[in-house]
Parts: sequence; C-alpha cells; structure tokens
Amino acid sequence: MKPNILLIMTDQQQAKLRKAAGYELDTMPNLDRLGQSGTDFERCYTPNPTCAPARTSLFTGRFPSAHKVRTNHNLRDARYHRDLLDVLKEAGYMTAICGKNHTYFNPRDRMDFQAESDHLGKEWGADSEPDSPLQADFRQFLRDTDFIDSAVPTPFPVECQLPYRNVSSCLRFFDKWQEESAQDQPFFAWVSFAEPHNPYQVPEPYFSMFPPESLPELKSADLDLRDKGHKFPWIKGVWDEVIGDDPARIDRMRASYHGMLRLIDDQLGRLLDGLDQRGLADNTIVIYVSDHGDFAGEYGMMRKGTDLPDCLTRVPMIWRIPGLPALGRTSCGTVSLCDIMPTLCDFLDIEIPLGVQGRSIRPLLEGGTVPGEFDVGYSESGFGGLYWDENDGLDLCDEGACRNRETFDCLNTWTQCGQVRMAVKGDWKIQCDMLGNCYLYNLISDPDELCNLAEDPEFTDIKADMLRELTAAILRADDPLPPPHHRYRIKRHPKNYMMQPWRADAPGITEV
Repeated sequence: MKPNILLIMTDQQQAKLRKAAGYELDTMPNLDRLGQSGTDFERCYTPNPTCAPARTSLFTGRFPSAHKVRTNHNLRDARYHRDLLDVLKEAGYMTAICGKNHTYFNPRDRMDFQAESDHLGKEWGADSEPDSPLQADFRQFLRDTDFIDSAVPTPFPVECQLPYRNVSSCLRFFDKWQEESAQDQPFFAWVSFAEPHNPYQVPEPYFSMFPPESLPELKSADLDLRDKGHKFPWIKGVWDEVIGDDPARIDRMRASYHGMLRLIDDQLGRLLDGLDQRGLADNTIVIYVSDHGDFAGEYGMMRKGTDLPDCLTRVPMIWRIPGLPALGRTSCGTVSLCDIMPTLCDFLDIEIPLGVQGRSIRPLLEGGTVPGEFDVGYSESGFGGLYWDENDGLDLCDEGACRNRETFDCLNTWTQCGQVRMAVKGDWKIQCDMLGNCYLYNLISDPDELCNLAEDPEFTDIKADMLRELTAAILRADDPLPPPHHRYRIKRHPKNYMMQPWRADAPGITEV
C-alpha cells in the first residue's frame, strides 16, 4: 500500500527561532525531536514570502512568476497543468484539510474531509465541529485586536485556539479514515495552522513562558534602514505611526510570538502522538513546513511585507519518511517549497507533471547528494510596475492598508510593487530589483544583512558569480507552459534536474 502523507504547515514561522537551529531559547522541543527523527533542512526557502503565492507554489511545484499568483489577490489567476491534489486523487488518496487554506482551490471540490479555519477564530466546513458560545466570544476577542496584538493574556482556554481545534479535526479524520476506508486507500491530510501569524495573542501559560526580558537582543532592531532601500524605512514609518514608536510593544509582540510557537509545538506533539496511537506512524510520510517567515522584531518590525530578507524567506522544512535514515539537522542542499510536490511524485512513482519547476529531493532524504543541483536557493517578490512612494498621493486608508490609522496591512501597494529577486549560494546572498539595485550579503559574517557589499571592489568576483547564479535561477523559473504544439520535443530529467547528465533514450520522462 502507498504511504499516507501528513503535511503540517504553519503560517509566518521564522526558521531560526528554535533550539535545533541554534537559537538560545527552547521554543519548539517537539519539532526539534521530529527533526532528529527525520531530515531537518537548514536551508529551505519559500518561493515568495506571502501566503497565497507560497501555498500555490507548494501545491503546483511552480514559482509565482509561472503560476501567476504573485499576491494574495491573484488566486483566481493560478496557472498549472496538474497539481499535487490531481496526482494524489488519481493515485487513490483520500484527502483532508484541517485549518487554513488560502490557495487557488476550493476544498469542497478537492478534499474528502473539510474543516477549514481562518485567522480570526472561525472554523467551518462539512467536517467541522459546531461553534460554541465560548468560541464565538473568542472570535470577538480576536477581532478587537485589530489584527495586531493583545497586551494581556488571551482570556480563553487553549481549547479555543485554532491549533488545538485543527489537531482535533485531524484526529477525527484519522478515525473516520480508519472506519470508512478499511485502510485500503492511503490518505493525504493537510494540517494548516494559521499561527504564529498575527494577531499576536496567546493564553497562559504561554503568555508568560518567554517574557520580553528573556528574549535575545536583536542587532538589527535600531538599524538605520535607509541602507536597505526605500521600502524598509517606509514600512517602519507606518508601523511607528500605527502602533507608536514603542520598543516595549514590539518586545511584547515578540514574547507572544514565542509563546505561539510553543503552543503550536504542544499541538504538534499531540498530533504526532495521535498518529502513533492509531498505529499510523509506520506508514506515514510526515512533512513540516511554513509558507514564509516573520520579522519577529528584526529591523524593529513584526509581520512581513518588504523585499526578501532571510527572516522572511527562510522557512523550516522537515521530512520523516518510514524506512529512511534519520539524518537530523542538515546543511546538505538548499531546498524549496516547490520541491515538495515532485518529491512526493518520486516516492509514489508518479510522473512529475509538465510545468512543475521544483525538483525531487529524494537523494538528499536518502543521505546522498546531487552535485550542483541544490547549491542555490531562490525567491521572488513583486507584482510589477514602478515603485510607489510618498510622493504619489495614494492614501493608506484609501488604498485599504489602514483603517482609521488603527490597524495596518503590511501587504499593500507600496510593499508589493515592483519586481525583486534573490539567490543564495553557500555563504552569500544577492538581491536585485528591476532597476538594477543590488544588495550583496555574507550570511556568515553578516546574518542580519546589515552590510551591503555590492559596490565594494573587494567582492567584485563574488558579485559577478552571484549575478550569474541569480540569472540562471530566474531563467529556470520561467514558465515552460504551454509546450510547443508541433515538432519540438521537450527534454526533461525524470526528477526535474537541470544539471545532471541524462540521455534522451534512457528510461524516464523525456518529452511531451
């Protein structure tokens, strides 16, 4: 029988804020144990640090410039040939969603079990439990935060929190699957937590678990952001206007964010225990990932919105596959959310659909290497056009980014305009925009990306090499759909590799 698949996703989780990643606070012990029992990738990058584009990339295996969902407002524009759900349904999988969707597909059309939820405490779907009066009051509490934060502990029990309810939904799905399928068909369960995304709120004991005074000092908190381009000081200025130039409030948000990580981690432990107690762990592939990161106080900000800093683009990715070695934390290979779909296709012996741009990371999961193929990480941002600035006369409230200067949507016309691309290779990172503005950082000596070396003559050769890698990554992300309609044959490696020799007459996928 084919293996079951449990895909666990968080929303807006910064990769480095856990012990296994070198952080000094033990925020997610269950996640660290999962990483020790599988493969915990140190270098995984989101295709775009925005919810809808990243999630669309995961399910289609395509970069946003190809699938066209480049913002949260382009879901209807998704373009692909066949997605992950198509290939799994064709392979006989029963499918479930337990949590946040925010993709191009309607779960009612694609999922056999539906228990959706959002950021404001609402859960719905054919398989959701009815709301209680307490949960309705909890939703009102969340709305009263203006989608920003709560300065006090959330006055509702952890059972009201969506991670708890999402796990409860998934455990119900496991039971339903065991009862109805007689275990003659595998399942794909997507447990999608809407946290640690804002509003930053958490009940006790989590509210007090990581008090502000216990948090590590951030080197970038008081940085002069003008050296980061015009978007960084602009968004910081809006933040200061909306919440006040109040480092203590940012520290409280950081503390709540850490508490949310532990709350999620406790529910992850509950989910994995439930999988094991039902005898399902030995035939279930477990994948843990986040769609993108969070500033989490870096540069004096929370949330996301501007360009492609490491705190927003690097995300956790852990695989635990029955029968494969436990490699633990590994820096062998730079991987992407786009790689999840083709890797599952590889393990399930399913052809990788045309148009998929991700690659199978199976050799990395098996302890091998693929020379050159996983050297570079790549991410995109921007919906096009010129940069908007304060001289254009567009008002925050008229645009919809603010409501009475009391709340702020960090994803807006100003932060998402233009086109920005970045590549990571070894110790180095480069970011460029459509105007030729370039930023070069050494991620070892300068992990906070504070010192731009792009114009330093000492690093001219490194800049040239990184520009070459960025150009190649952009070309690899170019959409191969539609294929030529006459004569020309597309040569493809069966694992979607670009750099490995492959004879066209060898067994495998070579043409369409």
